[in-house]
Amino acid sequence: YLKQYNLKLSNLTPICIDHHFCTSNIHLCSQPRHHHGFKTEPQFSEKYFPQTVDHFNFNSMGNGTFNQRYLITEEFWIKGYGPIFFYTGNEGDIWDFASNSGFITELAAQLRALVIFAEHRYYGRSLPFDKDSFSIPQIGLLTVEQALADYAVMIRELKQQLAATDCPVIVFGGSYGGMLSAYMRLKYPNMVAGALAASAPVLSTAGLGDSGQFFRDVTADFESVASECRDAVRGGFHQLKELARHQDYSHIQSEFSLCKPPSSAQDIQQLNGLLRNAFTLMSATNTLSVLFTLIRIVYNSTGLLPCFDLYSLYVKCADPTGCGLGLDSLAWDYQACTEIDLCYESNNVTDMFPPMAFTETDRQLYCAKRWGVVPRPNWLKTQFWGDALSTASNIIFSNGDLDPWANGGVRKSLSSSLVALNISGGAHHLDLRGSNDADPESVLSARKTEAELITQWVKMERSRLQRSL
Repeated sequence: YLKQYNLKLSNLTPICIDHHFCTSNIHLCSQPRHHHGFKTEPQFSEKYFPQTVDHFNFNSMGNGTFNQRYLITEEFWIKGYGPIFFYTGNEGDIWDFASNSGFITELAAQLRALVIFAEHRYYGRSLPFDKDSFSIPQIGLLTVEQALADYAVMIRELKQQLAATDCPVIVFGGSYGGMLSAYMRLKYPNMVAGALAASAPVLSTAGLGDSGQFFRDVTADFESVASECRDAVRGGFHQLKELARHQDYSHIQSEFSLCKPPSSAQDIQQLNGLLRNAFTLMSATNTLSVLFTLIRIVYNSTGLLPCFDLYSLYVKCADPTGCGLGLDSLAWDYQACTEIDLCYESNNVTDMFPPMAFTETDRQLYCAKRWGVVPRPNWLKTQFWGDALSTASNIIFSNGDLDPWANGGVRKSLSSSLVALNISGGAHHLDLRGSNDADPESVLSARKTEAELITQWVKMERSRLQRSL
């Protein structure tokens, strides 16, 4: 049952297309497609933009800059006339997003657009302070506002350099990147004519909604396959709980091929966290043996690990859905400690996972200890409108109904230009992927609607620019 769930395991499994919101589906092995006579897998050039380190405090860094990576292709572009498609990079290496967002280049081939994928500050190679970027206080310049300003400055300067000042700009993004695309349209409508915010949980990450929604929706996906799936997972966790209650730690070590036996309640909680994250990516059908099968598939896809180390494969952080490993995980952990509110929890009542609470108090205690910061739970709601979006315009909010992040986003259209597309059988931002013969009709229909709206926005912006002249 390969479906869309969530996990940050970029260093361990090749199926991650972004470091936080990952995907697992059959489209990964698709062959390049040709669209309207164009080969739609273009060659991107990797470049670096001298970006301002701090856009909002003139004293802190002066006019200091860092090298921000971006990818660009002019393969389809009618120079100086065609629109600009700009991907607002999210929490990972920008090549990962460019390699898995074929719809953007397919549409660029139709509308003869310039395509740019911009890497988010503090991720990939776009590190403002190199190896010191994740130290305190340098990490403090990692904010949503700074990232949006980066993109605005890059758009303005590249339009000047490329003699494209009158070319309409449409922004695209998936997951957190989709949030950023929506925010770009809200904050910089003077520069951005429209946004495709695919699988963007703009509501739940602003602290709106039910903290149990995410893991409840993961469970619902299992139930949609068969109730036996849900029951098997719940049963497996119950067996693990009983083994731990009897302190049969050697049995647990043997069942899960752990490098050393657990020896405390904390170790068991760590194992529960590792397993819960694995199940948000993959589904299964049996009890303890299936729990082991899942961690083997997810954490040891290469088969190179002789055993599993609980504390190196999974690191607790301010995101209960997982931050992953490596430097990108540090950046995401900090963001989850400041602006991005991810107080999701499982309870074993509305979901199939062990009770694992993560309250605002838990978040505050962790973040104060780890980063010396106090989260601002209502900041995204204040700064980026929360659920009061009705006065905005020209944003598409697309969500697949197999995606546990979907109900944290906008599911109902708010106006004729704030359009919600719900994709039956759709995975996490599946609509951003390139065309594939296995695509369900629902995603084909969604992409068609997206293309029509974006075409309309480009025409409207051209008319506006002509009137201003």
